[in-house]
Amino acid sequence: MRWLKSLSSSEQVALLFVVLFGFLALLTVGLFLHSLRERPEDVRAGTSRGWERTRRDLRAAWIGGCLFWMAWISGPLGATALFAVFSFLGLREFITLVHTQRSDHRSLIVAFFVLLPAQYLICGARFFDLFAIFLPVYGFLVLPMVSALADDPQRFLERNAKIQWGVMLCVYGLSHAPALLLLDFPGFRGRGAFLLFFFVMVVATGQVAQELARRSLRRRPVARRISRSFSMRAWWTGAFTGAVVGTLLYWITPFKPGQALVMAFLSAGSAGFGGLVMKAMKRDAGVRYWGNRSSITGAVGLLDRIAVLCFAAPVFFHSVRWYFELPMRAT
Repeated sequence: MRWLKSLSSSEQVALLFVVLFGFLALLTVGLFLHSLRERPEDVRAGTSRGWERTRRDLRAAWIGGCLFWMAWISGPLGATALFAVFSFLGLREFITLVHTQRSDHRSLIVAFFVLLPAQYLICGARFFDLFAIFLPVYGFLVLPMVSALADDPQRFLERNAKIQWGVMLCVYGLSHAPALLLLDFPGFRGRGAFLLFFFVMVVATGQVAQELARRSLRRRPVARRISRSFSMRAWWTGAFTGAVVGTLLYWITPFKPGQALVMAFLSAGSAGFGGLVMKAMKRDAGVRYWGNRSSITGAVGLLDRIAVLCFAAPVFFHSVRWYFELPMRAT
């Protein structure tokens, strides 16, 4: 610990990526060697399917790690632009799988080419008070105003609600992830990557623990028509696992152990409920995955991977900013 503290902030973040990519490399080699083991013919087919799922998840972890590294080396403004691209692709995926009409084109143009870049410009400028209310207030009012000018009252409320939900989820929610890099903690300058890493690790481990609990614990679904696998037992397991991981990682953040535990519990818990909400939306849209490859929409499943972050990031960001009374505009 004394040696770690002696490193500069840039060296500490670089060491974080060395550990991250080293762990992924060891995991990749280990899983590859495990797949080469000879097995009886009757279990080979099931193993092959499991290996395919594992390979897909591992590939996603590599892509996420590389994007995280790119966000760091490009600086706060580059990271903000990178997440803006993710928001654009996620919103496009959301809109292609929900019902819209020709009269919604004006609202969609405003959402994609006015509200989305404006939200990220405000984020990059670190005007956090305006950042917090721009879309929930101004965006919420502008979209139906533009839609009303199209002179189409058919299913007006439903159509606008879907566009507003997409903007809040894919733009407002996800924009809080790069905002973590810009928070101005006294004595924590240049270490925003650790805060973002803490948040992502807490959410990811919470989701993994919740999924394992779904498979191993007795199911008592609380919303059977939305998800037969979601239960409060699994949710508590995921939230507490995320809280434990967050407590163990407190030393890379400006938090004390108790503060890290609470912040991690809020993040993992909100991510768990976010997953349930997304399942309800997919049920309503009539799809199992947002990346429905049987369609011609161009959806590739990005929203399935970032949805829980979109729910948890605003909760984590505003909880941290409120509790530590961080300045309205970072300097």
